[in-house]
Amino acid sequence: MKENKSLRNVSMTGLMAALSYVVFTFLQFKIPIGTGDATSIHLGNAVCVLGALLFGGWVGGLGGAIGMTLGDLFDPIYVIYAPKTFVCKLGIGLITGFVAHKVLHVESETETRPLMWKSTIAAAAGLAFNVIFDPLIGYAYKLVILGKPAADVALAFNLGSTSFNAVISLFASVAVYAALRPAMKRAGFAE
Repeated sequence: MKENKSLRNVSMTGLMAALSYVVFTFLQFKIPIGTGDATSIHLGNAVCVLGALLFGGWVGGLGGAIGMTLGDLFDPIYVIYAPKTFVCKLGIGLITGFVAHKVLHVESETETRPLMWKSTIAAAAGLAFNVIFDPLIGYAYKLVILGKPAADVALAFNLGSTSFNAVISLFASVAVYAALRPAMKRAGFAE
């Protein structure tokens, strides 16, 4: 049984990585910043959160981290941010998964309303981590590479886009989770 769960986790991590890569790379709206940099609006974080809610923090976190880091590596504007992306997206998944499965025990919830609240709280915890640390780490990168004036301008844009991404990712991931969870549980795929 343990081997089947390990194989499932590896498979689902790969699936979440592929989904987060596609959503982040091809369904994003880039916003150029006057410093030669850019920020974007995307739902890649929603895939990361969804994976953590369905399969646990490591699956969601690694899937999101791998997929969005690959997206950064293939984009000349974002390539320098790949390490930051890996750390922040892994953090989203680990925190969401921990709160959902270890603190709030969403996997044992049978009622729809409490499930929605618990999954919303777990998603908000993981995304709040990203809202704080993604702009801060990005600011430190830009401070070293571009200097203080450019880093200050980019910080304001990144705070706005990261916050907006968190809100849309929260609603999207919880809605999709609520829709997929019953079928995934019946099939034995979700926690």
